[in-house]
Amino acid sequence: MPNRYNQTKINALLCYCRAGFEQECAAEIHDQLAHIGLNANISATANSAYVLAQLGAPQTLQKLQAIRLPQLVFARQLLFVCAAPVDMPGRDRLTPILDTLAGLPALSQQPWLETPDTNDGKSLSGFCKRFAPLLEQALQQRGQFKPADKEIPLPRLHLFFPLQESCLIALSIPNNRSEWLMGIPRLKMPHQAPSRSTLKLAEALLTLLDDSQLRRIMQPGMRAVDLGAAPGGWTWQLSNRGLKVTAVDNGPLKGEVRDDPLVQHVRADGFKYRPKKPVDWMVCDMVEQPIRIAQLAADWLAEGWARQVIVNFKLPMKKRYLELQRCTALVDQRLERAGIRYQIHIKQLYHDREEVTAWIGRI
Repeated sequence: MPNRYNQTKINALLCYCRAGFEQECAAEIHDQLAHIGLNANISATANSAYVLAQLGAPQTLQKLQAIRLPQLVFARQLLFVCAAPVDMPGRDRLTPILDTLAGLPALSQQPWLETPDTNDGKSLSGFCKRFAPLLEQALQQRGQFKPADKEIPLPRLHLFFPLQESCLIALSIPNNRSEWLMGIPRLKMPHQAPSRSTLKLAEALLTLLDDSQLRRIMQPGMRAVDLGAAPGGWTWQLSNRGLKVTAVDNGPLKGEVRDDPLVQHVRADGFKYRPKKPVDWMVCDMVEQPIRIAQLAADWLAEGWARQVIVNFKLPMKKRYLELQRCTALVDQRLERAGIRYQIHIKQLYHDREEVTAWIGRI
């Protein structure tokens, strides 16, 4: 990223999250800042769907890039606030924003106008749609945009409206941001899939793996096991990608997956099933204590039954962050004892609810 952006002064970090998980998101931000020797006054209002960490002193964007979105489980988007909050009490909302933006370097992408992912936030979406073209036209007239350079990706400008009369101006950084508006992927429900849970696995593959990884480790003809498969949403997602799937569940499969030639239905307990020979993938979306799922995932990798796993951890109502840390510690200890080198990426997806999704892969 060009040096002129690296030295931009940042006042706060802004993270979008699922409403109700602000405390968990705040705890992660606190830990990440502490790791690089910084402190912040963190605001995490319940059910606001965002967390604002006001830094003790402004920092350069270059220093703060040590905080990485992929390392944050509960944050959908990571933004760097580069100006004081803009208050717009009158009818003229454009001038205060333009005055604030005047001191920023030119940007090559159109700004994103965003709101909290709440009912109140959604009520502002109409305002954002009407206001966006007015803002873009004014920025172009002022020369705030410059031609995009594909070789040097630039930050994107975000205007976050917690209220119609106030906004935060922030930047997102290439290779350290979500490329979806509000951090929410827009996925369509396939009508052939037997359940909406298929969207969780679809989003997990988009979010937890980059394109090159996915092409390399998930290919047609590979073998997968889906533990707790019924009614078959995750099985459908895998078979639709050309994988041969063993769907393990005492319950019935529904829809097209019942007669899919790539799917073998095995009526068995997902915790007791073992493959006759190693497979490429194990996936699991069973409703069970997260620590049991962590143990199951670690065993499948440590014993060599699968090379890659994707599992959901259904978190308790209290101490979610601590429970997740307990699960990751168990996985770390089990795989380190087995001498397994691995990668792990965990995220609370848009299509998750009281849960997070983890990909763990052998290297």
